[in-house]
Amino acid sequence: MLAALTQVPITVSPVRRVPQLLAGLWLYGASMALQIRATLGLDPWDVLHEGLTKITGLSFGLITALVGAVVLLCWIPLKQKPGVGTVSNVVVIGVAVDVTLALLPIPTDLLPRILFLAGGIVLNGLAAAVYIGARLGPGPRDGLTTGFCARTGTSLRLVRTVVEVVVLAVGWVLGGTIGIGTVLYAVTIGPLTQAFLPLVTWVRERPAS
Repeated sequence: MLAALTQVPITVSPVRRVPQLLAGLWLYGASMALQIRATLGLDPWDVLHEGLTKITGLSFGLITALVGAVVLLCWIPLKQKPGVGTVSNVVVIGVAVDVTLALLPIPTDLLPRILFLAGGIVLNGLAAAVYIGARLGPGPRDGLTTGFCARTGTSLRLVRTVVEVVVLAVGWVLGGTIGIGTVLYAVTIGPLTQAFLPLVTWVRERPAS
């Protein structure tokens, strides 16, 4: 994913950065709702969110926002600085999840569930690229990972793996859904996001020489 940012992306006007950020976050929340409705397995953080939803009775979106806020507090000892995108991430995704869940039908047959899962994962990759490409601040969970790496010198791959395994395990114990969707998300979300990033990443326009 980070490698894709070093490629030459299409220049996006600065006036489009905030709308791009908000669109990406909303689509991200919608993609989460598709995967939830598929009931075929969620990504690690959403397994945790679902588990917490089951034991608290709070909506999925509200739990997502609350967890994001708690994770954001963990930035303080890591001396990470949030951006507009960081705060927006906490609020917009949570609202988008709940709104989309309210609008989506609940599929019972396997085929529509598979389509929801596949569509949700692809949309998630696109949405992540869109909001990351706006370059207005990382999400709370991404910032936690990169902040810990910066403070400890540990590799990003190791830190992310450990964090997501722990989150997945806790979510599963709390009753979150693990399945084929969890595996598919893990192996495809990186390549999908990397493929979309060069198309939507904002870069400063270089002054004419």
